[in-house]
Amino acid sequence: MPTATPLATMPAPSPTVLANAARPHIVVSDVDKRFVIPGGEIVALKDIDLTINEGEFVCLLGPSGCGKSTLLNAIAGFSAPTTGTITVDGRAVKDPGPDRGMVFQEYALFPWMTVAQNIAFGLEIKGMSRAEIEPKVNELLAMLKLAEFRDRFPKDLSGGMRQRVAIARVLALDSPVMLMDEPFGALDALTRRSLQDELIRIWSATGKTIVFVTHSIEESIYLADRIVVLTYRPGTIKRDIRVELPRPRDSASTAFNELKRELSALVTAEQHRFEEVEVKGLTTD
Repeated sequence: MPTATPLATMPAPSPTVLANAARPHIVVSDVDKRFVIPGGEIVALKDIDLTINEGEFVCLLGPSGCGKSTLLNAIAGFSAPTTGTITVDGRAVKDPGPDRGMVFQEYALFPWMTVAQNIAFGLEIKGMSRAEIEPKVNELLAMLKLAEFRDRFPKDLSGGMRQRVAIARVLALDSPVMLMDEPFGALDALTRRSLQDELIRIWSATGKTIVFVTHSIEESIYLADRIVVLTYRPGTIKRDIRVELPRPRDSASTAFNELKRELSALVTAEQHRFEEVEVKGLTTD
């Protein structure tokens, strides 16, 4: 994958991130998720136990159908687990809340609003005054390199710019947890790497806890403190790997590629299970 800009200037994790490194922030305990379908049910998640500490950057990795997005949606409060519990800062997750911001792959911007208006929307809903909102929006426009596009509409922006706006809108709410569902999956390689670097810079500066869903092995290694590999359905935790590589990370380095081979073997095994199930299903229909 192409290298992008000034990795050498990327800040190390802030003292806040390092100080919070041992405080449990998100705790998933004995979670199962089942979906009822005609003639039976699908077990999407089974026996999920996962603790994510404050300020950690965790990637959920696995093939399609392993329950990555299902788990993320459960943490977000969009879809309750069938059994088990999820807590954030010790409080049970019952529904979506301002302590968890979500960035989707589809951008989810209001097409009739300008860039600045999209970023300001959540702050207006919170009842903040224009005097409070304006400097916050300006700060985020500068941070995400969007200042010259503040009066443009989403249709006038590239995919990468739209995703910057989506990230800025979540940052405006200052949620301590950012949940990201393959936010860079539809972007070209250069734009993707640029936004990965931007995200690492923002995370290093803010100390937010990030849970990031991806099917890209290289992306997970480049971004994460920890990579949680899920099995094909039912989704269980196959491996929880701490990434010890120093930042900035070089995707051409020997250590990076050794970890990439290890993860590839884990994910490929689950992909083969998926293919076997699909073939069996076709032959028995």
